[in-house]
Amino acid sequence: MPPGLDGVRFATDDTFASALPGTEVLLVWDFTSNAVRDHWGAADALRWVHTASAGVDRLTFPALLESPVTLTNSRGVFDTPMAEYVLGLVLAMAKDIPASLAAQARREWRHRETEPVAGRCAVVVGGGPIGRAIARLLGAVGMDVELVGRREFDTLPTLLPRADWLVLAAPLTETTHGMLDATTLALLRPNARVINVGRGGLVVEPDLVDALAAGRIAGAALDVFAREPLPRESPLWELPGVIVSPHMSGDVVGWRETLVELFADNLARYRAGEPLRNVVDKALGYVSSGSPA
Repeated sequence: MPPGLDGVRFATDDTFASALPGTEVLLVWDFTSNAVRDHWGAADALRWVHTASAGVDRLTFPALLESPVTLTNSRGVFDTPMAEYVLGLVLAMAKDIPASLAAQARREWRHRETEPVAGRCAVVVGGGPIGRAIARLLGAVGMDVELVGRREFDTLPTLLPRADWLVLAAPLTETTHGMLDATTLALLRPNARVINVGRGGLVVEPDLVDALAAGRIAGAALDVFAREPLPRESPLWELPGVIVSPHMSGDVVGWRETLVELFADNLARYRAGEPLRNVVDKALGYVSSGSPA
């Protein structure tokens, strides 16, 4: 490995194509951008791409996957914040906090009973660090948690009919794309709720809208969507029992600094010729358990 780097270039989508030639290391800060895919042909010196996100679906296009370029992600930064966010959503929905806030805004005193959380079944799809962190926190409040990783996907048809809560925290891959569709939604009970903090592409949104509108499931809390920002005309904004948030489940105070620290550590490793942290297995589309974290 070379002992140093010639310099740093900052680029936006508009200037990326001209900045890429000669670039050896690329930090992709905007994980929603398609610039890397669109201008890959200009990458004549690239050896390592790091993304400031846990998901790498915007970067797993054939040309990069087939190249010798190393791909790393920001695994470990968002685990606890996202787990806290999911626990908050479970408590908010079970305790009917949205309705309490709405009644407060109307100055309306409306007593009612809410749902218990302890003893309820949560199926968490995603066996990586984020999914495991979610499972730990939900288990800590007494929930019966089933954690489903890649090797356990075939157990979903038997688990979903038991689920009071279905939490999606899986990476977006060929295997997981559209995994929650009309068929899998039909396996859920009418009292079940869906929480998605993974990627919007895990869900077939029209099928979810149909299930919610027909009352076939009780509700959903969605932090990620097929299109972001969520279009104003989407029925998800107004469907009863739905909480919409703007892809913020992992973004706590200080998250940007933590992302920079992770990249700086990896850059020091790169310059010293040491193994990089969070190397993505290109065949799987995520960091395997054997990669340094």
